[in-house]
Amino acid sequence: MMNAVTNALHAALALAKQGIPCFPCTQTKVPVTPHGFKDASIDPVVLQELFRHRPDALIGVPTDHSSGLNVLDVDPRHGGDEWLLENHHRLPPTRGHRTRSGGLHLLFRHEAVLKCSASRIAPGIDVRACGGYVVWWPAAGLPILSDRQPSPWPEWLLKRLRPKPRTASRIVVPDNAALHRLVRLVAAAQPGERNRLTFWAACRAGEMVASGLLSAHVAVSVIAEAGTRAGLPTPEAQRTAWSGIRTAGGRTHA
Repeated sequence: MMNAVTNALHAALALAKQGIPCFPCTQTKVPVTPHGFKDASIDPVVLQELFRHRPDALIGVPTDHSSGLNVLDVDPRHGGDEWLLENHHRLPPTRGHRTRSGGLHLLFRHEAVLKCSASRIAPGIDVRACGGYVVWWPAAGLPILSDRQPSPWPEWLLKRLRPKPRTASRIVVPDNAALHRLVRLVAAAQPGERNRLTFWAACRAGEMVASGLLSAHVAVSVIAEAGTRAGLPTPEAQRTAWSGIRTAGGRTHA
């Protein structure tokens, strides 16, 4: 009978033959390689070395271009089973694995635009994509619920998961009179509205900074000084001013 090391290595080599890179993890699902999932390999020699001293290794698989896989992770402990019950009919047939927690991994073809996310779709529904990995639970003896080939992501889910396009920053040519109006507005702010007005004014100043004709440090100095005149502590006024400048797309260097 094969020992645990041989079993883990055997499963890893079997995955590698399918072109799926893998690496060893602890029983708590933590990679035990120098560079984490980035050390995943399909090279038998490399895998033999990685698994040699890992008698209780779980097998990790990166969820990126190297494996060609992404995973929809359904966790019933946080309500994921409820979402799946409501949306199962909208999902295409695809490969599925049972997880150790009683959940489900649904495997889909890798989409380069997707990143890892937690509960973005719904509570208990996580996505493992670029920058992530999953444990390959069948190698630990858990059942394969469907051995179909991974399907493409359904478009309705992709629409929810794709990064929102960044809107272009509004650019305003610096104007001394406009800056003075912002300063007067902030300096006259009453308790309860000082932080909000300081942030708002910093955003407007940040639009001027985005033009490249006004230094971010000068803008922060002017707005923060007005905030302190209104009664904000200097560190808080400066933090709020910097936050507004960055939010508006202003550069943070002189």
